[in-house]
Amino acid sequence: MSTRYWVIVASKNHVMRGVQAGIAQANHGKAAPLKRMNVGDGVLYYSPKYEFEGNEKLQAFTAIGHVAEETVYQFDMGGGFIPFRRDVKYLNCVDVPILPLIPQLTFIENKSSWGYTFRFGFFEIPKIDFDLIANQMTTE
Repeated sequence: MSTRYWVIVASKNHVMRGVQAGIAQANHGKAAPLKRMNVGDGVLYYSPKYEFEGNEKLQAFTAIGHVAEETVYQFDMGGGFIPFRRDVKYLNCVDVPILPLIPQLTFIENKSSWGYTFRFGFFEIPKIDFDLIANQMTTE
């Protein structure tokens, strides 16, 4: 099976919780997106804003890693929220703003309405785009 590359959309504060725990969650804890992934697949997080509850824009890629395990599992976060998760090995990285990359990213077809691409919260991208972003993010 060939490696695939994914973007998950989440606020940076939520992304950092996942990085600290070594997990990925997508689309408010749904299982279906995570089940599409395979061990070794590349994962990028795009954060439109800093805080889930806030309004301050970030518009940057904020985490990068690779799917580490086969299992998609649930975790009780309390308050009745039991999202699905997947283990991810994250790389050391820096935030990379999207605006300077838009002209080069092939997965963004309409450059003037680029935000539309991120509306579903989880999607696959070509390796060439993953590599372009990864080369700017990674510090390892």
